[in-house]
Amino acid sequence: MVLHVGLDLSRSRVDVCVLDAASGVVVYVAATPDERGLRGLVGRVQEMGQPPVAVRAVIESMTGARFVRDVLTEHGWDVLVADAAKVKGLAPLACKTDKIDAAVLAELSARDLVPAIWLPPVPVRQQREQTRYRAHLVKHRSMYKHRIHSTLMTLGVPVAGSDAFGPGGRARLARLELPEPWAGHITSSLALIDELSVAIDDCDTAIAAWAGADPAVRRLRTLPGVGQVLGATIATEIGDITRFATPGRLVSYTGLCPRVYQSGGTDRRGSITKTGPAQLRWALIEATIHACRHPAFATGYQRTKTRLGRHRGTRIARVQLARELAHATWYMLTRDQDFTPHPAAGAANDLAA
Repeated sequence: MVLHVGLDLSRSRVDVCVLDAASGVVVYVAATPDERGLRGLVGRVQEMGQPPVAVRAVIESMTGARFVRDVLTEHGWDVLVADAAKVKGLAPLACKTDKIDAAVLAELSARDLVPAIWLPPVPVRQQREQTRYRAHLVKHRSMYKHRIHSTLMTLGVPVAGSDAFGPGGRARLARLELPEPWAGHITSSLALIDELSVAIDDCDTAIAAWAGADPAVRRLRTLPGVGQVLGATIATEIGDITRFATPGRLVSYTGLCPRVYQSGGTDRRGSITKTGPAQLRWALIEATIHACRHPAFATGYQRTKTRLGRHRGTRIARVQLARELAHATWYMLTRDQDFTPHPAAGAANDLAA
């Protein structure tokens, strides 16, 4: 006997629809989204059928869904995490309630139509969390630095030197006689920058502990513009490279491909889709800062930049180069080899010089 269970998760509860596809019986229950509540849910569902009961559950991808999936999997359930956007495309609803959402997921499970997403194993999720948290800290440190620059501009104070936050820059900031509350805000912002820098260093140490021994990271570090942090970020965001049958599939996953608008005789391209992990896109774009000067990519990058103009061309050339890096990443990881530029790339750059 197989029961199909749809789970609609909210902040304070899980609405559950239990469907017996053989008899058509549907039961609605609810539980709290914590470990105790989920254990109780498992017991109630098991009582609905004659043992042994196989349970296949579906929950939409959202914050907290992975926790629910992990707990229920430990109790023997087969739990799929569905792509929320694709579920909406398969079953558009005129009337949308939590119970209806749960019923839709149970019905998709019974019809074997669940648009399931791939979930990395727990160790990869732990490593991914470290790289994402580091990026979060760096973002906030940059925000405080930008705020200090903005404050100084507001007060008409020129910022001399290349680094306003190095030893020389700190000394110049200390000598400034600024009015309150701006002076206090700059002092507290500098203290927060120092605290964030310590936390970032701790993240770097934690990432180095596993990234140095990770074969995928070692391979990726041979890619132009990719160091240890970017290599660890790209490796953890991709996960299992065998999920992507072709390099084009990986490039599409990054969200760096342009949108396509095609109808009849109309065929045009829009902005990039941004459908994949934002952290993966960031890492590939960040790598282009140095990769654009590598002989394997410099000619194509400069050609695109020149053709489209100084401002627009730079942005588009970097996105195009990021796609090339993703393309190279697929070959490196699937073939288990270091980055080796095509001989024609070096020859083309020699001719251009």
